[in-house]
Amino acid sequence: MMKYMIVCLALCTLAYANGEWVPKTADQIKEIRAECLKAHPLNVDQINKLKQLEFPDESEVRQYLLCTATKLDIFCTHEGYHADRLAKQFKMDLTEEEALQIAQGCIDSNVEKSPADVWAFRGHKCLMISKIGERVKAFIKAKQAEAAAKA
Repeated sequence: MMKYMIVCLALCTLAYANGEWVPKTADQIKEIRAECLKAHPLNVDQINKLKQLEFPDESEVRQYLLCTATKLDIFCTHEGYHADRLAKQFKMDLTEEEALQIAQGCIDSNVEKSPADVWAFRGHKCLMISKIGERVKAFIKAKQAEAAAKA
């Protein structure tokens, strides 16, 4: 167990040591989502709910969200969410300061010692009901409508 904690800490530290973190592009996010869906398959009902921006508290969905958050480098299983990275990645039309305040309000130090997927889901759930979540949902719905209009 101690080796695992050291490896997690080393990976988190390495992420910071490689220089300034940069938000992922839309194409990178799409690729990460596809990788995580392959690694953590969801059933048709779960996929349909995610398309409607509903996130059921189910093991498979939590594992998928943990995978995406980890690959986006916004969540580390040792430290949890990185508020500064959340703010940069998902600020939308908010100021970075406002997004940072929202992100800081949604992260916790996991005093409950929840499994990583439950911990990540808890933060995700909070973000999705915040101003950040409202903006992300509006952005995704606009992109879905745009794609539908082209079809």
